Amino acid sequence: MIDLHVHSTVSDGSYTPREIIRLAKEKGLEAVTLTDHESIAGNEEAADEAKKLGVEFINGMEMTMAYKDRKLHVVCLGFDMENDQFLQLYHRLRGIKEKDMDKVVDCIRGKGIDITPAEMRKSIGVHFDRYSVMRALVSLNLPCEVITLWDDYLNPALKEVGVYGDIPAEEALPVIKAAGGVTSLAHYHKKIGMKGWSRPEQEAAIKELMSFGLDGMERYYPNYAEEDGEFAAYMIEKYHMLPTGGTDFHGANRKGIELGTGLAGNMNVPYAFFEAIKKRVNK
Repeated sequence: MIDLHVHSTVSDGSYTPREIIRLAKEKGLEAVTLTDHESIAGNEEAADEAKKLGVEFINGMEMTMAYKDRKLHVVCLGFDMENDQFLQLYHRLRGIKEKDMDKVVDCIRGKGIDITPAEMRKSIGVHFDRYSVMRALVSLNLPCEVITLWDDYLNPALKEVGVYGDIPAEEALPVIKAAGGVTSLAHYHKKIGMKGWSRPEQEAAIKELMSFGLDGMERYYPNYAEEDGEFAAYMIEKYHMLPTGGTDFHGANRKGIELGTGLAGNMNVPYAFFEAIKKRVNK
């Protein structure tokens, strides 16, 4: 069992990077990665703990990329974190994600949500970005789902302040490849993805993304419908894509999804996926 899509407290998960590895060991995972949103800050801690506990680990990051009129999430794995091109991309990315967050908080307050300075300070971990703002919102225990906080408060505030944009896929994907990494389209079936497009439209988009440098897509994801999984399998076979899979684990921040096993035990990503990624990364 492996898990190639996992979040920690560095972005919007509830387990620290070290705790992720300990949980992976406890659950019997052979290999795991850390794919925090737009951040590599937890990779060294996770790698250190993985070495101690004998869990195979590959560094990662989940990156939001702009494509046409959409936001896509792309899981990036095994890249060289010291690569010059990657570091230039990463610093640009962090600048986008951390810009004017104080104004975003003020905007949310203006919508009637009182995030106090003390609550905000407690929620800032490694970065002061949209995920720390979300942690502050969650800490208020408002009577709504986390997705409602994103859709009704955080995203509108980001748009109002003017910090909603992302790096285009055609710019980001070649950089990850140049840094020796593997990229995989995450949860293509979601709104942050290709939801609403026909299968031919999705296929054409994935082909174009591959021309930019996309290597694979998630073959397994906890809430794929049967036809979503079948389409992913079809694309992977037809275009010789690298298959990946992961639970998108967030701990307490995404209830019902367990590391490695997904939703009610519906996940068991094969170790062969990890072996194929390692081969590609080593090349």
